[in-house]
Amino acid sequence: MKINWNFIKGIILLGSVGFLVGFSHEKNKVKKVYEITVEFEEGNNLFMDYQMVNKLLIQNGGTVKNQQKSVIDLHKLEANIISHPMVESASVYLTVDGLLKTKIKQRTPIARVITNTKSYYIDSRAKTMPLSSNYSARVLLISGDISEADNGQIHLLVSKILSDEFLKKQIIGVEKIPDNEFVLVTRIGDQKIELGKIENLESKFKNLKSFFIKTMKDQTIDNYTSINLEYNNQVVCTKK
Repeated sequence: MKINWNFIKGIILLGSVGFLVGFSHEKNKVKKVYEITVEFEEGNNLFMDYQMVNKLLIQNGGTVKNQQKSVIDLHKLEANIISHPMVESASVYLTVDGLLKTKIKQRTPIARVITNTKSYYIDSRAKTMPLSSNYSARVLLISGDISEADNGQIHLLVSKILSDEFLKKQIIGVEKIPDNEFVLVTRIGDQKIELGKIENLESKFKNLKSFFIKTMKDQTIDNYTSINLEYNNQVVCTKK
């Protein structure tokens, strides 16, 4: 009977590989987390700091540092971080040698609401975002009788302003007045601009830009006490 040495060699090789993989896996499981790193994406506006993130990386009653890799629940750690009101998304993962890496994308505020009773941000997804003691964003100020039910309208209005380089430089605030109408506060001139309801914004802002460009050129912007954009295809002004 002829012995198939190639088959025997294959069995031995396969067994050796299985043993090494199993040994490596068992050895890897008992390795401990030796360090934690935190990386903020697009991170100049640090509403959170590293200490705040580390407090969220808690498992079994304490920090995950020095805990065995096998007991680390990455999904739970991610959920802890994402639950923070300043976080838009996060990922947590372990390297082979025991480094726990955390990447965080913070929420992006586009406006700050200021009322008699509270103050908060509205973010780029039209959601309410609390203020931070670490950092104050320079964004459009929204005042008046505002509630979170107005987030969608304010998001639409502010997004329209921010998408235009000229308007973004000139408009510094928005005030909500009765009948669900809005007034714009500008950087130039001491008058307020009556926008009316948040509708037909394309036409209203086109007219406003034309008015700004003309009156800035001939230096007559300060001759007016009010600017009204509520009428179709025109800007109605009241002179001093």
